Amino acid sequence: MSARIAPSILSADFARLADEVAKVEAAGADQIHVDVMDGHFVPNITIGPPVVAALRRVTRLPLDVHLMIEDPDRYLEAFATAGAAFITVHAEAVTHLHRTLARIRELGVRAGVAVNPSTPVSHLREVLPEIDLILIMSVNPGFGGQTFIPRSLMKVEQAHTLLSSTGHRADIEVDGGVDLTNAADLVSAGATMLVAGASIFGTPDPAAATRALRAAAGQAR
Repeated sequence: MSARIAPSILSADFARLADEVAKVEAAGADQIHVDVMDGHFVPNITIGPPVVAALRRVTRLPLDVHLMIEDPDRYLEAFATAGAAFITVHAEAVTHLHRTLARIRELGVRAGVAVNPSTPVSHLREVLPEIDLILIMSVNPGFGGQTFIPRSLMKVEQAHTLLSSTGHRADIEVDGGVDLTNAADLVSAGATMLVAGASIFGTPDPAAATRALRAAAGQAR
């Protein structure tokens, strides 16, 4: 068993972003994870659609855009136009989740829902038909380099069970503190996509770190 590897540019060198992305693409990364933060929903500010559009010009990899922002509905079209392949919104940030997910799909983009550590996976049951991706946050969102919350492994298992028991298909992505020590366990629990920022771009050799994480994920039972 293995999983797709999605290096997160949150931990990349923004002064050399194209070069950083090229390194992990050459090393076999499957997609690029883009964390969008507004300083309101989470206590940090990062990037917007112009950076996504710039990334689209320099990589062939799918752009996995994670909106950690208030009122994400206002920006769905902008990120879709910029080149997002996935747009993930937070269950905690959206009032009419079904409508939001339907709109993402209408824009020709795969729709994801993220759940914070304190949000149960069961919250997603009623919108499973509209979901292409469930993102389990294994840290409290806002900053890179945080420590993995061990209980997140159980949430991955719960997401896998929920999908299996209802007959729905969606990717299960994990974001936060993912590294060589937990990759195999996460994939064994049902994760199909692993987001890694500090454990890839925080190393001296992001390409080697990408390959090492894939090898670790491949040790899943």
